[in-house]
Amino acid sequence: MPPLTAREVYQQLRDAALGLRPLKRLDEQYETGATSIDIEGWRLSLDIDGVHLRNCLRCQSADGRVFDGGQRFGTDPVSLLSTWELAQIERLLAASVSG
Repeated sequence: MPPLTAREVYQQLRDAALGLRPLKRLDEQYETGATSIDIEGWRLSLDIDGVHLRNCLRCQSADGRVFDGGQRFGTDPVSLLSTWELAQIERLLAASVSG
């Protein structure tokens, strides 16, 4: 099975930002560091600094393929997000804790 690309992971984040796919936070509390989320069976481990999303640490697709945090090619899916998309993801992450 080929590994996931940054573009494939970005598409999941983009769809969540646009409200096309639900983003569910798997952690019970909001902390700086690694945070786990689910987007329709995709499991993402994201690095959060305060309220800011820094990068994607690891991702596993619903079919079991894995993205290793960009170690191989140096591209991070978070860096592909537009400013608006990034703000939406950060808003969704914050709302999932308070709500």
